[in-house]
Amino acid sequence: MSVTLRRLTQHLKLVTQTAYTMTQKNNPLHGITLEKVLVELVEHYGWNELGARINIRCFNDDPSIKSSLKFLRKTEWARTKVESLYLDMHR
Repeated sequence: MSVTLRRLTQHLKLVTQTAYTMTQKNNPLHGITLEKVLVELVEHYGWNELGARINIRCFNDDPSIKSSLKFLRKTEWARTKVESLYLDMHR
């Protein structure tokens, strides 16, 4: 590999790492697991209120952390609603 190509490759890696770091700096959920989000919401609202605020079956019919996490990890629109409610709770 030529010196110029090697320098260009190193520069691109640095730019990519910097962009990722800056993006995560502005992400209020960075470092917070989905399980932590869900547990805090359940502790704050309870399953009944959480199910009323976000009408999904795993919150309303025999709710559990395990089944809710399984559903939320597969269903982006529901996870987005849960994360949004979590952020609203902390504002």
